[in-house]
Amino acid sequence: MTFARALTHRKETGSPELLDAYSETCLRRIWQAERFSYDMTTLLHRAPGATGFEDRLQLARLDRIASSRAAETDLAEGYTGFPLGM
Repeated sequence: MTFARALTHRKETGSPELLDAYSETCLRRIWQAERFSYDMTTLLHRAPGATGFEDRLQLARLDRIASSRAAETDLAEGYTGFPLGM
């Protein structure tokens, strides 16, 4: 959507301003999506060779999501997608 807006802006105004800002505009959101993907992978899959301590940390993370409205909200926001232009 951001890229389409930038292309439309370029076509309508001749200005490359939004195209030039595309990476900066999108990178923060992209890294949040990457973080969420990593968090979900490490939350839901046991790591080969995980120690007992690491297993307990994983369970504590799951418990936090199940018992905290704030953690639940953070998970839901990541799952449904981060706002454009963050």
